[in-house]
Amino acid sequence: MENNPNRALILLSFFAIYVIWGSTYLLNKVAVAELPPFMLAGIRFSVASLIIFGIAALMGKSLRISGRQLLNSAIAGFLFLSFGNGVVVWALKYVDSNFAALEISAQPLIVLLLMWILRGQRIRPMSMVGILLGIVGIYLLVNQDAVIADTRAWAGVAMIFAAMLAWGYGSLFVGTADFPRNYFVNTGYQMATGGIMLFIMSLVLGETWSNPLHWQPQTHWAMLLLIIFGSIAAFTAFNFLLKNVSPEKVSTNTYVNPIVAMILGWSLLNETISVQSIVAAVILLTGVYFINTSRNSLKIRGFRSKAH
Repeated sequence: MENNPNRALILLSFFAIYVIWGSTYLLNKVAVAELPPFMLAGIRFSVASLIIFGIAALMGKSLRISGRQLLNSAIAGFLFLSFGNGVVVWALKYVDSNFAALEISAQPLIVLLLMWILRGQRIRPMSMVGILLGIVGIYLLVNQDAVIADTRAWAGVAMIFAAMLAWGYGSLFVGTADFPRNYFVNTGYQMATGGIMLFIMSLVLGETWSNPLHWQPQTHWAMLLLIIFGSIAAFTAFNFLLKNVSPEKVSTNTYVNPIVAMILGWSLLNETISVQSIVAAVILLTGVYFINTSRNSLKIRGFRSKAH
C-alpha cells in the first residue's frame, strides 16, 4: 500500500495536539506556581514566535504578510493565546491541572453549539445525546466539595468556560480566514501578536515581573518545554489541521488531553482524582464520542502540495 505523506502529516499533527497538549496542563501548573499567568504566557509565545521566525528565515520562507493577514493573525492570536490560553493559565492558580483538562474536554460540545448558532448547522439526534451527556458530565465535575466550597475555584471554572468559547470561535474563524500560506509562518504571527497582547494584559493587570535568572529550575524546564513543544510543535500542528480537517474533528484532542493531564497531575503533582471526577470524565468523553460519531468520517480538505 502506497504511503500518503499528507495523511502521515495529519496523523503526526494529531499526535502533537493529543499528547503534547495534554502535558501542557502540568507544565503550566508548575510554572504558574512561581510566575504570574499573563507574564508567563506572554514570554512563552513571544519567545516561541522569535524562534519560529528565525527557523522560517533559515529555511528560506517568506515572512511577508498583508495587512488583512496581520489583522486576522492578531484576532486569532487573541482568541487562542491572549484570552484562550492566558485565562486558562490564570485559572490554574485556583484549580488542579486535571480538573481544567476535564472541563476543557467539553470543547467539541462548544464547537458544535457555535456551528449551530453562527452557521445554522443542524444538530443531529446523536449529537443531541452527546450534548446532554456533556451537560451532565460538567455538572458532576463542578458539583464537588473542592469546587463548591471555594469561590476562587468557581472563578477558575467560569474563566475556563469563557476561554473555551474564545477557542471554539477561533477554530471556526481560522478555518475560513486569510492567513500566510505557510503554516509555520502563520503560527509565528499568531504567537507574536498574541504574545504582545498578553504582555499588555499583564501590565494592565499590574502583574509583578521577575528576572528569569532568578527562577527555580523546575520553572525553567517547564517554560522551555512549553515553548518548544507546547507552542512551536503543537500549535503549528493545530493550525495545519484547522486548514485540512473539519474544526469539530480537530477538537477531538479533548479525548486524550484530559487522560494525559490526569495521569501526569496525579503522578507528578500528587493531585487527587476523585471517583466523581472519573465518572464525570467517562460521561463527558462519551458525550464527545456521540457528537463526533454522528458526523461523517474524517475528510481531508484540499491540501496545498505546493512548497510554501
